[in-house]
Amino acid sequence: MATTTRTADRARPAYFPRLAAERLDIALCRASSAVARAADAHATEEGLGVGQHLVLQMLDAVGPCSQQTLSEELRIDRSVMVSICDDLERAGYVRRERNPRDRRSYAVTVTDAGRHRLTSAQASIPAFLEDTFGVLTSEERDQLAAILGKLLQAGAGGRDSSRTTTPALRTTPAS
Repeated sequence: MATTTRTADRARPAYFPRLAAERLDIALCRASSAVARAADAHATEEGLGVGQHLVLQMLDAVGPCSQQTLSEELRIDRSVMVSICDDLERAGYVRRERNPRDRRSYAVTVTDAGRHRLTSAQASIPAFLEDTFGVLTSEERDQLAAILGKLLQAGAGGRDSSRTTTPALRTTPAS
């Protein structure tokens, strides 16, 4: 009887694609989780955590800044940011010094070793992105980036204060 049930289950259309079409929030959460797992696995292989990579990348791009600024800009919890900076400092990739503009805070600065480590880690990113997003065309990737950017810019609620109307949510299953 178990064989019959398994066969019947395979013949039944999958439920999740329909759910994802009805509930974009669920689809985005599941897709985000899948990409996050892939990014964590890739980071583990590279020996540099995702958060560590992001911190080095931001410091290299914008220069020294406070842990608070790093936390806010990269959307990483402040307590997690402390741990990330501790680990990067122990590895010699960053240094923390009193912020000359605000002696109550520390400025985090990428070191030459940190820049070298970042360059090494960046080399594997294109292959990772291709593996992760290979099912999408280049145009679809651009569209996804634009859409996600719009959602992130609007904030967690997904509302853009410059818009006066809210589009209707799809409440019926997609055909």
